[in-house]
Amino acid sequence: MMSNKPIAWEELAWPEIPSVLAACGSAVLFPLGATEQHGPHLGTGVDTLIAHAVCREVSARTGVPFLPPLAYGCSLGHTTKWPGTLSLATTTLIAVLCDIGGWLYASGVRRLFFISAHVTNYAPARCALEELRFRHADLMVTVIPTAEISGRVREAFFAEGPDWHANAAESSLTLELRSEMARPALFAAADDPDRTGGLEFAHPVSRTSLNGTTGKPSLASRDDGSVLFEAMVADLAGRVRAGIAEVPPVDAKGDCQ
Repeated sequence: MMSNKPIAWEELAWPEIPSVLAACGSAVLFPLGATEQHGPHLGTGVDTLIAHAVCREVSARTGVPFLPPLAYGCSLGHTTKWPGTLSLATTTLIAVLCDIGGWLYASGVRRLFFISAHVTNYAPARCALEELRFRHADLMVTVIPTAEISGRVREAFFAEGPDWHANAAESSLTLELRSEMARPALFAAADDPDRTGGLEFAHPVSRTSLNGTTGKPSLASRDDGSVLFEAMVADLAGRVRAGIAEVPPVDAKGDCQ
């Protein structure tokens, strides 16, 4: 199951796919990103960058193939206040994930990992999970946000508050993974605090942030990005290995699907 080279789905010829899947528990990694404003200091493709990079490295460590990243997510909460956000509707994203999931099932996939680097992809991905596992009784699906891969990863992302966006963690990862997407000279001026404490409603970013940032990119560094990325990859690889070996606690005989 170990591999030293990432296995990109789009690079495989169809006769190779059955043997690749057989070697990894019929699993696949599906990186879910977004194209949306990330403050005045980061490019709009940060979420896609992170999801793709993490899945690519985890593939190299586990032998599980990874799909081309989905570069559009559910980013409605970023509104149209700042240029750059390109969002799918929630129902559209659910449909897209269900469509692709069905084709993956037809190709032999039985363990599907949605790896999402965009927070509000979670609800549509979870809805797709419900639909897919109902349609295919032997398909196991999970949704793993990259910011919550493990306790130590979550601590890094949430260090500046429970609501965060384009913060120190994402800025550090961008410096490490693709520095041309970052504007370090603007990091300090981009700092904007989490204003959501004590609120009952989930407000759009345009009503919680002055510039599209929530957090302190001024605290970012490439070294921190390197350490955080390694933690994300190592801990996700561990979860993927566990998922490859997992079986349902109860026999599925009698399911109505």
